[in-house]
Amino acid sequence: MRQIVLDTETTGLEPEHGHRIIEIGGVELVDRQLTGQQFHEYLNPQRRIDRGALEVHGIDEGFLAAKPTFAEVAETFVRFVEGAELIIHNAPFDVGFLNHELSLLPGERRRMDDLCEVTDSLALARRKYPGQKNSLDALCRRYEIDNSARQNHGALLDARILADVYLAMTGGQTALFGGAQEQDSMLRDSPTFEPLPAARPRLKVVLATAEELERHERMMRRLSA
Repeated sequence: MRQIVLDTETTGLEPEHGHRIIEIGGVELVDRQLTGQQFHEYLNPQRRIDRGALEVHGIDEGFLAAKPTFAEVAETFVRFVEGAELIIHNAPFDVGFLNHELSLLPGERRRMDDLCEVTDSLALARRKYPGQKNSLDALCRRYEIDNSARQNHGALLDARILADVYLAMTGGQTALFGGAQEQDSMLRDSPTFEPLPAARPRLKVVLATAEELERHERMMRRLSA
């Protein structure tokens, strides 16, 4: 299973008003493990950057002046993502910009949803945590993921952080520790590993009292308020 965790930075909010992508960052997961393969490009948008966008990502026009255009990196980008599942936080925003960039290229018209399956991690988070904050920073706090380097938004950094968040949100740290067979092999190779005895004493089951259950319900109602 090949997945690309992707993020973009842009000159503004509306591609239909001529705004363009200025940075693309993506990291590859295969079978829920980071492979070290990535795509990262800064792009010359050939237009001005809105002040509000500049305050978010801190990427100015002078820095981008000598960078390639999207057209110059488009085929490399398409080869990197084609056939993969894209994981994007607030996917409609980034996919809208990517589709706009693809529409400006000569030749056959292509769209991201023709090239890839797209999964919106923000929609996943909202289903998992309804009514709560589900920004990337909020999810980092929830899953205790270090995002201290995120002083400004940056496509590659945000993609790397989102990969950690997505793996934690959808089943734990598989990318760090591998699957069950790999974990078992690591334990057996360790000098401290001792197999559990075949027969173990029955565990004592202690049930909550009615008073404890009532206190628990009151606490859950307070937390969900």
